[in-house]
Amino acid sequence: MSKRLREGLSSRYFEAANKMTPKDARHRIIAYVESYDDVFFWRTVLDKFETDELYFQIMLPTRSKHLERGKKAVLMEFLEGKVGRDMIACVDADYDYLIQGATPTSRSILSNPYVFHTYAYAIENLQCFAPSLHAVCVAVTLNDHRIFDFEEFLRQYSQAIYPLFVWNIWYYRTPNYGRFTMTDFLRVIETGNFRLHQADEILRRVRHKVGQKIRWLQRENPDARQGYQQVKDNLRRLGVTPDNTYLYIQGHHLFDKVVVPMLESVCSRLIREREVEIDRQSVHATQRRNELSSYSNSLEDVPAMLKKNAGGMASDQFRQIQRDVEAFVKAISTAAAS
Repeated sequence: MSKRLREGLSSRYFEAANKMTPKDARHRIIAYVESYDDVFFWRTVLDKFETDELYFQIMLPTRSKHLERGKKAVLMEFLEGKVGRDMIACVDADYDYLIQGATPTSRSILSNPYVFHTYAYAIENLQCFAPSLHAVCVAVTLNDHRIFDFEEFLRQYSQAIYPLFVWNIWYYRTPNYGRFTMTDFLRVIETGNFRLHQADEILRRVRHKVGQKIRWLQRENPDARQGYQQVKDNLRRLGVTPDNTYLYIQGHHLFDKVVVPMLESVCSRLIREREVEIDRQSVHATQRRNELSSYSNSLEDVPAMLKKNAGGMASDQFRQIQRDVEAFVKAISTAAAS
């Protein structure tokens, strides 16, 4: 298919194609996603809603060299005026959900019934859903020993960064967002090198940096108290709380800078623990060598397993995505029956 033809496709094109298929054929709905990494996640969302009457085909909109820069912006531009009952878009929410229509992209995502978003910042945030992280460690190490409380760490991390996160959203809802950008925010909430025995110290450092920045922001914006409280109240209505803020910060930062280093540190400890156990239980050197080799060959890569983690399906955000898709499918079925 040529690039020119791809860019001319719309929901009407696929609607016409569906009409040309036999009456007993399943109705196909094209679901465009931002990148290859999104295909598996949105498959886990859409699987539940496929029936004998309809199915979803997940596709990428273009191989444009600009896709990696502002992927969602490219996708939204590609689909402008083209999505409909036979062609939908599935995107990361980024800050567009939280800034509640402050930009054209945000307004489009919130108002278009054929555009579905993650509610959390991105799919990476749901892959890092705290209650599921122990299971990721088990998948990587084949060791089910709970040696670290991921939920408690990410709860405390969220509480530490929450006041500064509210400030960041406050700025993004104004024309002055360039004065405290997402990059500025992420620089403050960096955890640095993760060491399992230093988890409390890492949280203490983050709290200290956040406190310093908040004092600076308060001096810069002495009249912002009421507006800050309004943003805080609005974010709570949208599902953001001091305990779950990690789900709404930039997904790649959470994945690459916070959760992967944490998992790798925990998994390294679990692997060493299993190797010591094998060494202790082995009767002779050959058995030890064979067992260690077998165990080593069974180990998985932390980032790869985390990308395939479907534990976020238990989150409120995932359930909200499903409710949106369910309403869409119900509307299609109703229209087809009338």
